[in-house]
Amino acid sequence: MSHRLKKALVVVAGLLLLSACTGPKAEEKPAASSPGAATTQPGGPLRVAVISHGTAGDAFWNVVKNGAEEAGRQLDVQVEYNSDGDPGNQAKLIDNAVAQRVGGLVVSMANPEALKTSIENAVRAGIPVITINSGEDKSAGYGALTHVGQNETIAGEEAGKKFRELGKKKLLCVVHEAGNVGQAQRCDGAKTGFAGDVQTLQVDISNPTDAESRIRGAVQTDSSLDAVLTLNSQVAARAVSAIKAVGSQAQVGTFDLNTDVVGAIKAGDVVFAVDQQQYEQGYLPVQFLKLYRDNANVVGGGKPVLTGPDLVDKSTVDTVGQYVQRGTR
Repeated sequence: MSHRLKKALVVVAGLLLLSACTGPKAEEKPAASSPGAATTQPGGPLRVAVISHGTAGDAFWNVVKNGAEEAGRQLDVQVEYNSDGDPGNQAKLIDNAVAQRVGGLVVSMANPEALKTSIENAVRAGIPVITINSGEDKSAGYGALTHVGQNETIAGEEAGKKFRELGKKKLLCVVHEAGNVGQAQRCDGAKTGFAGDVQTLQVDISNPTDAESRIRGAVQTDSSLDAVLTLNSQVAARAVSAIKAVGSQAQVGTFDLNTDVVGAIKAGDVVFAVDQQQYEQGYLPVQFLKLYRDNANVVGGGKPVLTGPDLVDKSTVDTVGQYVQRGTR
């Protein structure tokens, strides 16, 4: 064998050895196949629109907003929060988000029928939707990935049971948003849990002075009312004032927490609060949409993800109260 041939064979052997050590090339990521599918593909910042039925200045929805925005900061997700208590206006906010091609949509459905078309249009446009707070029973039918919130009927039952355990005989359930299916479910659940005489009273949360007047009139007219269940922390404060004004012995329980309710529980003016931990209703959907976009994960297995109920009373209010103060409970 010539010297030149030996040299050539050595070079070939070296190249083969180098090829064996380097291994196969990394597989390239597939490109999105269509505009609709692009929302589920990883890469680039995710933009999520959170659209609630909250009214201006409602402390409850401020906590939901805090949760969504904190999740956005942690996960590098652009979160845009908007709200409108009018169902028609809320539907328009959803339509605007769809037109802007957001990467995900989080919607509370206090009036599901009014939002049905807008949510279904979002789903058809390839935008993943997660519903929160209200409208659990319509969520899957409208095409949402999952629902995050508390089961309002179960929560109402727990409130009714608590009043029954306290020995109460006649309960007034105060509804503050006309047409809100979740509030109707709370009162229906309270009737089941209380297993006694339950009446309902309609007030308007946007007119707190009138709400207090109506509650005052109800307990003054019927002295046998010994329990008042409000469905909102702001209405609870009005109920406490109304009861004190007429010297009624009725006790107040409420849904949801704010600093006033924490103080009222400590003072004994409110006996308990049903906390649905609404911070999670803002935080978790943003996290779930990020997982869905980046890893095609769907949470809940076809069932809602429950954030409550959690009953807060004198035994737990000191611990929970510090988080209410900072806006996360």
